[in-house]
Amino acid sequence: MAIVSSTALGPFIEVMTKLFFILTPFFVLSMFITMTDGMGAKKQHRIAEKTTIAIIVICFFFYFLGSYVFAAFGLTLDAFRIGAGAILFRTAVDLVKSEDKDQNPDPARHGDISVVPMAIPFAIGPGTIGMIMVTSAESRGMQAHAISCLGIVAACTLVGLLLYCSSWVERLVGKGGIRIFSKLTGLILAAMAAQMIFTGIKNFFR
Repeated sequence: MAIVSSTALGPFIEVMTKLFFILTPFFVLSMFITMTDGMGAKKQHRIAEKTTIAIIVICFFFYFLGSYVFAAFGLTLDAFRIGAGAILFRTAVDLVKSEDKDQNPDPARHGDISVVPMAIPFAIGPGTIGMIMVTSAESRGMQAHAISCLGIVAACTLVGLLLYCSSWVERLVGKGGIRIFSKLTGLILAAMAAQMIFTGIKNFFR
């Protein structure tokens, strides 16, 4: 039996695609290339693997604790949609406006960068956390949670593959091409943030 049935394929792809773009993969890739400049391929691959594992663990941490945060602070799902959407929109604007001068390669020469800053805050910022918590709150039943978890793992793995193949990607498109993809990611994030805000406002007035 297939891991993801035909009826579950749509929700799986939706979660995977949303989270993939919210993880700002091309921005993370450009930062990874900058901060691992001068490292050997073996060390780059090891950092890429550790970053991928860190991203998955952190995503699941917020996914499974999201409902408890909602209950503890008395938050509604639509209020969180609006707040998370606003933060995500700011992230999108920062991506579109980002320049090379914002990139600092020094941390790579002072220790392990896989968790901080690669996983947090480059890949997982406030907007990402908000999206994960909203996804958790919207999932109903074991099947829905299983689909969401599979989508999270798939999205994080895709980001990890980008980092693992960073040298090849850099040779293929160049740093300029990666910056362009990063800005396009920002535009997609802006649209997703607007949709989250509009959905929250619509449901609030309903």
